[in-house]
This record gives sequence, structure tokens and C-alpha cells, in this order.
Amino acid sequence: MNDTNYTLITATGAKPIKAWTRGVAVEAEAERQLHNVARMPFIHHHVAVMPDVHFGIGATVGSVIPTVGAIIPAAVGVDIGCGMCAARTSLLAKDLPESLKAVRSAIENAVPHGRTDNGGANDRGAWHDVPVRVQNLWKEHLAEGYARIGAKYPRLERGNGLNHLGSLGTGNHFIEVCLDEEQRVWFLLHSGSRGVGNRFGQFFIELAKQDMRKHRVNLPDEDLAYLAEGTEKFDDYVEAVEWAQTYARLNRQVMMETVVAAVAAVPGFPRFAASVEAVNCHHNYVAREHHFGKDCLVTRKGAVRAGLGELGIIPGSMGARSFIVRGKGNPESFSSCSHGAGRSMSRTKAKKLFTLADHAKATEGVECRKDSDVIDETPMAYKDIDAVMAAQSDLVEVVHTLKQVVCVKG
Repeated sequence: MNDTNYTLITATGAKPIKAWTRGVAVEAEAERQLHNVARMPFIHHHVAVMPDVHFGIGATVGSVIPTVGAIIPAAVGVDIGCGMCAARTSLLAKDLPESLKAVRSAIENAVPHGRTDNGGANDRGAWHDVPVRVQNLWKEHLAEGYARIGAKYPRLERGNGLNHLGSLGTGNHFIEVCLDEEQRVWFLLHSGSRGVGNRFGQFFIELAKQDMRKHRVNLPDEDLAYLAEGTEKFDDYVEAVEWAQTYARLNRQVMMETVVAAVAAVPGFPRFAASVEAVNCHHNYVAREHHFGKDCLVTRKGAVRAGLGELGIIPGSMGARSFIVRGKGNPESFSSCSHGAGRSMSRTKAKKLFTLADHAKATEGVECRKDSDVIDETPMAYKDIDAVMAAQSDLVEVVHTLKQVVCVKG
């Protein structure tokens, strides 16, 4: 027994697994994936499991995978750099109008979101006239790298990277207006590298699988196909991932600026200031770090870096609380914490199990969509965020507790 919250799991021929899952259910399929990852020969020291862990592609969402000499593209995933951004405003709850429909509409009209036209020319999820400030960010930080990657891999350069910068996307991505414990107003948003990051991820996952087939490497799961350090493909993938992570951070920055401006322009809304916090809070990414005596690549798939004193964001669901946290720098978790509540069931199951009435009741008091297209995101499809937070009390401390009053979904 140890004096921290994790449970130690060992098996012959595998690195140990340290799981912060006490009081939180873990499905059998996720457990199988964790054991598969722990058996990979290049895992460094152990695998860390966060309390929001659930089944993913190849590796579980909610896991921290340190490697030496190789990287697993599917463990990084296809929403490269996905993460959170939060801004605290000078507004108080009493400054908000009684009806928040106008605030929600302003955000929905200002930030491209959702998906129509099957992603074609009329897709409202992308800018039609890209703002000058977005074009300048692209030119300064992204254009050169995108051109270089596209010159080597033409399939990766389709020309839509610029007009998706500053757009929300679909699925579990969201923008919220929240109140903290002192009734101060916050803006919170969740998104990543959009279609371009997805394209990069899918492409290199397939390249890794091709390498495994070529060299006849036996894997417990083909989605654990890896790229070996020292190879050209490894270097190309690392460059693509770093580019996508920069894109994701800038994507959140643009959206937050857009949200602040949109809400400020609502007729009759009081003037306010906004201070961005934890803007670079990735939770699907890879970074070079030093742990347990070695330099390694740390893949956080649905996990947030929680180094000593570092701020992070752990969102709940559409009807649950979210948290601004400060990391405790726990070395056993590779200085990591959960990235959210974590799904308790698949989207398909949620749509079959819950009704519109269930969803409306669960999101009572929140100005948000209450239609059949968001049933898969209903709060009951997620784990209990309070249980998740209790399971990782030695990883983070809560700085602010947020409750949403407006939620915009793609």
C-alpha cells in the first residue's frame, strides 16, 4: 500500500500501471488497452492512468504514456493539441441579463461551429471571409511549417487550415459562460487542431501501421503501431505534431478573443475586462520531458500537465461543474491529471438510453441546445466529476470551481 491515491497494477512482461481510479468505474475494454500499452517494449518506467480513463483507439483516453525511442501516433490521437482555454472577466453574475439567449446567440453567430454540407464549401464550421487578424497569425506562426509539411506529403496540404483557424468544430467541443464560487463570470472553451490536425493524425497512424506490416512486427493491437526514433518518418511526425499543437493553441486564442468581443457587443451589455488563464492547456499531445532519470517522450492522451504550480482546466459535462486547478507536480503521475470527467458510455449507447426530457432536466438552468443531436453529450453520458476530482486529490488542488450558465456546442 502506498500513501498516494493510485492503485499499482503489475503483470509479467509488462511495465507497472499506476491508476488513479479509486471510486471511479473502469470498463473491461479500457483495462485491456492499458495492459496492451504496458507491454510495449519502449515504455519508460510505468504507465499512469487518470480517473477519467475510458476506451479509446489503441490506447485509452485518460492515460499518460512515457516512451523512449519510439512514439505511438494513435496514442496521441487525431485531435492533436486538443485542450482548454479559460478567461476570467470583471463581470459578476448580477451583471448578466435575466435571459441569456442573446449571449448564446452572439457567441454562436461569431464563432464558426458545427458541421453542415458534409464539410463542403458551405460548411458553417469554417470562415468564409477569414479575418485579417487570423490571416496574420497564420502567416506569422503557421504558414511556413504547413508549406514544408505539405511539400513532402502533398495529401496533408488541402488548403483549409487557414479558414478553420478560430473555429470550434463538433462533438465534445464547446464554449461556455460560467460562474465561479464568488459569482464572477468566466468564459471557457474546448477545441483543438480541427480538420488539419485530424488529417495529420490519420496519415501518420497509417504510416506507422504500414511500417509494422513491412517489418512484420507483432502487436497486441494494430492501433499501437509506432514510429522508431532515428527514422525519417519519426522526425516528420514530430514536426507535424508540434505544428498541430501550435495550431490548436492559436485556434483557442482566436476563439477566446472572438467570444470576448461578441459578448461585449451584445446590446445593453456592460463594459468588462477579460484576463486569459491557462490558454495553452493541451490534453491530447506529446512533449519531451525528463522523468525517473531519463529524457523521454510523454504522450498525454486525455490528460493535462500538472507540474508544480502550473494551472490547468478540468471540465465537467454540459450540466456539471468545471475546475481551474493548480498542479502538485506528483512525479508518479508524470506531473499529470485528468482532462475532464471522461465518458461513462459510448455516444451510441447514450442516444439509445436517454430522452430529450432526460437531457432537458439534466441541463436545467443552462442556456444550451436541448435537441436530439446533442443527446450523446448529455451529462449522464459522463462520469461523476466529483468522484473524478476526489480520485486525484494528490495530483491537483482546486483553485476555482465553475458552473456553466451558457453552453454552445458544435
